[in-house]
Amino acid sequence: MIKKHVYFLAADKLQGRGTGSKGINRAAKYIEHYFKMYGLAPLGNTGYRQSFVARVKKVKVPDSLRKAVNLIGYLDNGAANTIIIGAHYDHLGLGKQGSSKAISPEGKIHHGADDNASGVAGLLELARCFSQNGQQENCNILFIAFSGEELGLLGSKYYVENPVISMDKVNFMLNMDMIGRYDPSRGVGIGGFGTSDSWPVIFEGVTSKIKFFTDKSGSGGSDHASFYEKGLPVLFFHTGGHADYHMPTDTPEKVNVNAEAKIIDLEMEIILKAMEKNKLNFTEVK
Repeated sequence: MIKKHVYFLAADKLQGRGTGSKGINRAAKYIEHYFKMYGLAPLGNTGYRQSFVARVKKVKVPDSLRKAVNLIGYLDNGAANTIIIGAHYDHLGLGKQGSSKAISPEGKIHHGADDNASGVAGLLELARCFSQNGQQENCNILFIAFSGEELGLLGSKYYVENPVISMDKVNFMLNMDMIGRYDPSRGVGIGGFGTSDSWPVIFEGVTSKIKFFTDKSGSGGSDHASFYEKGLPVLFFHTGGHADYHMPTDTPEKVNVNAEAKIIDLEMEIILKAMEKNKLNFTEVK
């Protein structure tokens, strides 16, 4: 399913999934379809949709105010605490909203296969796995597809100010952003390792078919930073930058589907081990 998700979300017809565009609305409907298929309860203000206004500040454009939606699906395990798993589903659209690395970007489809169709594919795969594993875990799971990330983490910033579950009931937040271009010489990076003193214990004995390394920082340029700023432990999975970053050439055939499947397996193992612990405490990274 990873390949299917990436190819759909990064297709020409979605025109780069710019915030407020017709293309991102098609992406939203696609994600909603799978949330419903996996039996996730809708916790938006309208179905799965949590609506907000995205204010474009990076570049002067006529439509500086855009309608945007986060997509929120809930797996209720009857537990006291909840884990949030997230990934942003917006990208740069047709290169008019700023931050493109291309020369003369306007009018060019920025496909966003790695950034961040790959993360959304991971989000949907984890939703499938946890909803169909036949077990009732000791944490509830809230799955969120964020919009407006490329405009300054707008969707996640809106969510933490307007949470659908009390933030003091959240155990931790796991974020996936650009997990599709695995380089075996580098490995997959896992940020947020220093945001709870429980993470080193949880990671003990973790096995993986791929190379990974940890980074203490809980801040950074993706949606986990919004949750870290609110005092929550976070993890951030990413496979690093590349020449196609924020370019029209970030296309689906370049995503390493087999490696991404192993990254998702690694995430599953870490999440399940974390669920064995009591609620994780937060530590600020100095």
